[in-house]
Amino acid sequence: MSQVFPIARVLGLMAMIMSSTHLLPIATSLIFDDGMLLPFLFSMVFNFTCGLVVWLATRRHTEDLRPRDGFLLVTLAWTGGAAFSTVPLLVAIPGLSFTDAYFETMSGLTTTGATVLVNLDTMPESINLWRHLLQWLGGMGIIVLAVAVLPLLGVGGRQIFKAETPGPMKDAQLTPRITETAKNLWLVYFGITMICILALKIAGMSWFDAVNHSFSVLATGGFSTHDASIAYFDSVAIEAVLTYFMMVAVVNFSTHFMVFRGRSFLPYLRDPEAKAAWGVLIASALGIAAYLYDAGTYDNYWTALRYAGFNLVSVATSTGYASVDFANWPLFAPMWMLFLSCIVCSSGSTGGGIKMVRTQILFQQALREMRVLLHPNAVSVLKVGGGVIPNKVIFAVLAFIVVYFTSAAAFALILLASGLDLLSSVGAVFASINNVGPGLGRVGPASNYASLSDFQKWLLAFAMLVGRLELFTVFVLLTPGFWRK
Repeated sequence: MSQVFPIARVLGLMAMIMSSTHLLPIATSLIFDDGMLLPFLFSMVFNFTCGLVVWLATRRHTEDLRPRDGFLLVTLAWTGGAAFSTVPLLVAIPGLSFTDAYFETMSGLTTTGATVLVNLDTMPESINLWRHLLQWLGGMGIIVLAVAVLPLLGVGGRQIFKAETPGPMKDAQLTPRITETAKNLWLVYFGITMICILALKIAGMSWFDAVNHSFSVLATGGFSTHDASIAYFDSVAIEAVLTYFMMVAVVNFSTHFMVFRGRSFLPYLRDPEAKAAWGVLIASALGIAAYLYDAGTYDNYWTALRYAGFNLVSVATSTGYASVDFANWPLFAPMWMLFLSCIVCSSGSTGGGIKMVRTQILFQQALREMRVLLHPNAVSVLKVGGGVIPNKVIFAVLAFIVVYFTSAAAFALILLASGLDLLSSVGAVFASINNVGPGLGRVGPASNYASLSDFQKWLLAFAMLVGRLELFTVFVLLTPGFWRK
């Protein structure tokens, strides 16, 4: 139990540092004079004070964190961060329940993009910015940011970074020091965001909309400042820019770093996940466009390609923007899009789902098993991108897939038992556990999650959390062995 105090100490420091994120919405409130200055000032002081109290009570506990402590710290940081982030929403939006506020902030921090709010077009600018800022911060990970600015974590910093970083390949480093790695990832993330803001402004967005949508697209989050999402703009140029940056965000940010550092695009060609993800997205967009045109959904192929390309890339990359109500398409198209959200995103990207590298390993393992059946005495190794995958990684991937689909089935069955229809249950679960946002049925792109019961919202908020932290980080806390000395 004494090991809880070093974790609490770090959480206190994180709360104090993260309170500074209120400065941007405070500045926005001053610029637009939207009346939200006091709520954000109160929230910032409240967050800082709570963090200070916890830190003062535990400041003498400077022990290094153990490997298992990283899992607890990450989970508490995400759940606690979402809870503290509700303060501006609760103060600013009359009648908003804590359940709805927590659902919204958990959706933001996990980059899910599912919302329960309406009248986004007339919402105070600082509140809209806060929602998008949560997604941007969650995109690369609150814990990675903390590791970058808190060298006091010592040896534990590496364990926390590995617990937070998506994907099965967690041992690769960009730089010798973990803090330098985190800083470099954030610099790349920040730089691409700035480029995206400029591109969206040139494409026709206002500066305010460009900033907000850049925050959400680089996080593959999908929040928008408008109830109609991207359909509000009805602009081919804006859709093209967003599609491009969704394709950027779906790639491992370590690969982006290698490209910037080496001033060469070769790392993209050497990254088996990037090539596979982009190939699947392009082929699927062309195929779904042909399918919609053949089904008579659109009068010509190019119109079908515009809407199929944007919305398919959006859902598949777990971003969740919508330029049309794709729930009205023939059911195969949106179901294929949800399926792609399970597999397309790269490890180390801001996207959700199983991750492409796990899909590749699973596929190669299936082929290897068939080769063994045909040639029992042959020595067969599994390779992805020219590298041999150790058996322990293969076993870990197989275990992850089992837990992933078991969890998705359990969540869907619980939603069914709670009274939600089948299509909405399946759509909501995969949209939540893959951090997509819009699902199907009652939670489709033309509606939101406001009509669900409080129980259903809490269940889906938990699904967002376990999906964002890749299941084991959270589920390991539920095992008796974790709490034994």
